[in-house]
Amino acid sequence: MTDDFRQEVRSVLGTVVLPHADRWEQQGHVSADGWRALAEAGLLSLPHRGPGFLRSAVFLEELGRTGYAGVRASIGVHAYMAPAYLHLFGTESQRATWLRPDRIAALAITEQNAGTDLSQLSTVAKPDGDTHRLTGEKFYVANGSAADYFVVLARTRDGGPTRGLSGASLLLVDGRSPGITRHRQRTLGWRAADTCRVSFDGVVAAGVIGKPDRALMYLMPALDFERLVAGLLAVGGVQHCLDLVRSFARSHQVRGAALSANQAVRHRLADLDARLELVRAYAYRLVDEHCAGRLDTKAAAVLKLTATELAVTAAQVCVQYHGARGYDDDSVPARLYRDAVAGTIAAGASELMRDLIFESGR
Repeated sequence: MTDDFRQEVRSVLGTVVLPHADRWEQQGHVSADGWRALAEAGLLSLPHRGPGFLRSAVFLEELGRTGYAGVRASIGVHAYMAPAYLHLFGTESQRATWLRPDRIAALAITEQNAGTDLSQLSTVAKPDGDTHRLTGEKFYVANGSAADYFVVLARTRDGGPTRGLSGASLLLVDGRSPGITRHRQRTLGWRAADTCRVSFDGVVAAGVIGKPDRALMYLMPALDFERLVAGLLAVGGVQHCLDLVRSFARSHQVRGAALSANQAVRHRLADLDARLELVRAYAYRLVDEHCAGRLDTKAAAVLKLTATELAVTAAQVCVQYHGARGYDDDSVPARLYRDAVAGTIAAGASELMRDLIFESGR
């Protein structure tokens, strides 16, 4: 059944995404008709938990295998990373209102001086009757210009001298609310991800996710899930990259012979293929763990680190073997390399993943 679903997903992505992905890269966002087609195919409302998450894992890997990391980041945030907070900690009313495929989601966590280290969080949400008014600025918000709602991390009370995330909350913000300003951010890669700087000026929040002042308790499991998603997307991306460079090596002629006739080239690609097999097997082991409710922080960090770092290595080899044509700004290898680097930063930089792995060591 999984193989049948994989073929179905591949067929839909081949019709809905691949013919339009270059245009989405150029315009900087997924088009409304693309979101609509994915929703109608049922790919934006696949299960987040339980045995059904296996279908999500297949979708995420195949989405990564399209080779367009900006597209996969945009869809991953909308369908998995931002809604995870509502699935895990939201009320039934919040889920019924916001968890709809036609309502594009964005996750507004990062700030200019608060990224991997969120202790310097400066966005504040002050009580206003039975709600909060939000003031601050978030950076690198995927789906920023099109978002119908934001999940926003903000400080709701003074956390004291040490601050950290003590006194921080997760808030729901309606994207139509007055006081929201969106500015497109030009990034090196992930160009279809609709990355924006989003300002909130006295914006009235639609509600708090979970309990006020308890964001740290909610961030940890949601970030573990986010890293599982990022790892699965990266696994698909590595497979796409290796397919591309393997095909090129077999067809490109150097001194009258295919590039792949060179033993060093064959062995380099074989090493990458072997590493991918191991990472992919580990990813699906974690899928099983997540389906059973047993995903842990160390395992999620291991997957995210190894998959995204492997993606950078594979993309670098792809550029190198394509030679000068791989260094052209508009070449596929160049795009793959730009995009792969972003994967080692988003959802927690590789350095943070190593810290988490070390601190969880047994």
